[in-house]
Amino acid sequence: MAAQRPPFAPTPAPEAAVYVISVAAELTGLHPQTLRTYERLGLITPGRTGGGGRRYSLRDIEKLRSIAELTSSGIGIEGVRRIVDLEHQAAALTARNVELQAELDATRAALRQALVARQAEAERSRRAKVIHALGEQEASEQLLKAAQTLAQQPQAIQL
Repeated sequence: MAAQRPPFAPTPAPEAAVYVISVAAELTGLHPQTLRTYERLGLITPGRTGGGGRRYSLRDIEKLRSIAELTSSGIGIEGVRRIVDLEHQAAALTARNVELQAELDATRAALRQALVARQAEAERSRRAKVIHALGEQEASEQLLKAAQTLAQQPQAIQL
């Protein structure tokens, strides 16, 4: 008995290079030779099979559609290349910004935690000083009382 296939095959991941050049050409409305030219110009870099055949991903298809849209609006290949490079740079900067924002948030949280710990330690130290000062004051009062007692009753000294 043959294995049954699910009614709908799962959609490949956006970066999975699964489409042969003829399918990619059909999906983008471009001629296969145009796809080869875009590859030669460095606008697209499809995956390769072990035998050297091109395989395009959904991301590649989207990029080819974008390139086709730009060229059909009158932008030359060098202009398209510049736009693609700038889009790549913008995406990289956005990703870096997200990383830096996460790092900043973590640093702020660590600083808040350190500040709370430092404030707690300062409060403990302040309380210890107050307690120590109260102890010294009490000892001083007891010494004063003893001195007064001795002054009034010298016979109270016991050796």
